Amino acid sequence: IPINMPTSHSEEQSVINANGRTNIPIDNQPRRRVSIISEAPVNNNGYDNPAYEQHATNLRKISQCSLPPLDIGPIGRRRSILKDTLAHDNDADRVSTHSYENYRQSALDALSAKYNGLQAALQGSQESNNYVEQSWIYNFCLKCRGEEPNEAWEPPYWQKIFPYPLCPTFRAVARLVSLIAIGKTHLQVLEASHVECALFLFVGALLWIVAFVIIGQTAAPGGQLFGLVVLTVAANFGGYLMSLTTLPRLIGMLLVGLLFQNVGWVDLDGDFSKVTAHLRKFALTVILTRAGLEMDPKAFTKVYKTILKLGIVPWFAEFGVIATLSHYLLDLPWMWGCLMGAIIAAIAPAVVVPCLFRLRTKGYGITKGIPTLVVAVSGVDDAISVAVFGIISTIMFSDKGQLFLISQVPVCIIGGLGFGVVWGLLARIFPEKGDAYVVPLRTLLLFVGNLVAIYGSDRLGYEGAGPLAVVFSSFISNYFWCKDGWTIDDNPVATGFEICWMIFEPILFGITGATIKLFELDYSLISTGVICIFAGVVIRIFVTAGIAFGDRLNTKEKFFVGLAWMAKATVQAALGPVALRHLGPQASTEERKWATIVQTICIFSILFTAPLGAILISVTGTRLLTKTKQPQVLTGWRRSHRPSIRDISIIDEEEEREDPELSKSKQSQD
Repeated sequence: IPINMPTSHSEEQSVINANGRTNIPIDNQPRRRVSIISEAPVNNNGYDNPAYEQHATNLRKISQCSLPPLDIGPIGRRRSILKDTLAHDNDADRVSTHSYENYRQSALDALSAKYNGLQAALQGSQESNNYVEQSWIYNFCLKCRGEEPNEAWEPPYWQKIFPYPLCPTFRAVARLVSLIAIGKTHLQVLEASHVECALFLFVGALLWIVAFVIIGQTAAPGGQLFGLVVLTVAANFGGYLMSLTTLPRLIGMLLVGLLFQNVGWVDLDGDFSKVTAHLRKFALTVILTRAGLEMDPKAFTKVYKTILKLGIVPWFAEFGVIATLSHYLLDLPWMWGCLMGAIIAAIAPAVVVPCLFRLRTKGYGITKGIPTLVVAVSGVDDAISVAVFGIISTIMFSDKGQLFLISQVPVCIIGGLGFGVVWGLLARIFPEKGDAYVVPLRTLLLFVGNLVAIYGSDRLGYEGAGPLAVVFSSFISNYFWCKDGWTIDDNPVATGFEICWMIFEPILFGITGATIKLFELDYSLISTGVICIFAGVVIRIFVTAGIAFGDRLNTKEKFFVGLAWMAKATVQAALGPVALRHLGPQASTEERKWATIVQTICIFSILFTAPLGAILISVTGTRLLTKTKQPQVLTGWRRSHRPSIRDISIIDEEEEREDPELSKSKQSQD
């Protein structure tokens, strides 16, 4: 660090101006090097730096008892802590340091010894760290860890006591403690670490104390409510284990429910079936709300013809095949066959989207927006399935007149779409977009309105209107919110419903698996049902490939789109047991048999098609789809490590087109 120093006392006085600053040019002054070296204190008679004072009477004292020096000048000046290790032009600045040579040498020796000891310790720790990092337990724990979205704070000694990745991070433990304190069962915490599985058993302890006091024995160990909670926690853990194999989590949740039912660890029959019925409706509301929020309004208006064509025609083809085969092979009446066809023809976005997300990150199918097309059609497909199911079930189980039955289709369509438009407009106006609590208020308003649509349509006898109202109100709300500045990739309301789905997913698939009793199954029925399921899937694939003309898709891509729509999951789990619940105490044994067949086939359609669909999408996607030069870098994949439909952008692709079958032109670039 260059320090400007005067060379003599007389020169110093001549270059200091009235403001006390030197006017010597920097280039003409000697330069000094900074060195942190202790020096002996110089007796300045009580003054800190007398050399820079002009008059003895104006010298600044260090203390009240100090006296001014007899001699003023460079000789009596205290040495600066900035030690010049080279030769000085000013001889007065040189003070002998020979009395401190021994001290300096001993300090340097001690410092060298400490440095050598640290180097040896670091080498030993590196060898031990390499041994630990090469162990199988370290690699297993590292694989179970998820990447944190941002840097986390930790106490100073946390890593020494709980080393990463063998132990959970402080953020995971802090989150778990918070959940225990507020009694929330945010089941996604299990994804953080396998060590937290044991700690998670304490989540919701305070809530259950209150529930036991209010409800009584039902919430106590051995009660039905307690059994439902244990089933939910176990189902979430089973889904976590299944996700390690890259298969859909819902398969593990379904198998856990199947295990609990047949081992005798859970009993959800009797009066408690009313509780599970309401839980299914809540889960269905969350499913359909997310389907509406995840459709891009701008892209939908651009390719609505393609989306409607590929969403409606293949659905009716599979619906017809299932209804026909179930009538002739399973001896179901036509109405019961149509009811089962409406359920099984639905697509499962929970299975399709994670697989498409992995393909999209690698650059497959981006140039033509194939992942986007599949996701957009799945939302329309689910809305049609639930609406047609509601209409058919109302016709089957209603005792009202013929005119009421005839009015089902027009009233459900017009009423559902009308309610969706009205509630979507209300969600735009209320609350005001600049409100500090706009996100929770919009989330609650949309969720409550959709629940009113589901329960209100059921109460009025037009059960098919509710699902259409839910999807359309979510779509219209999202349209106006996007105009206000939100985006599909980062919608806070969609984040809230994603959290709701994390809670309702293990509940839905756990109680769905618990409806199957293996000792009561007719295995010939299962084999015949599998034939019906896969016959409908195969016909749907060929119909999709046949009608996808004019959509700029080659033959391989058409068949891939058909394969992506073969997986069944969410709608089947939500609606499969509903028919059996609709039967009253006066229902005949034959009707109960038909309802049981519908429930069984729907559940086994999940077990057979969900893992197979996930595998086929992952395997055939790299062979049937065109890959871009530079894979898509997804920005805004926020919120959680679990993929979501919002992570797929809708037909707004800017990647370079590489399809050899299409020539580059201005129209294709646009």
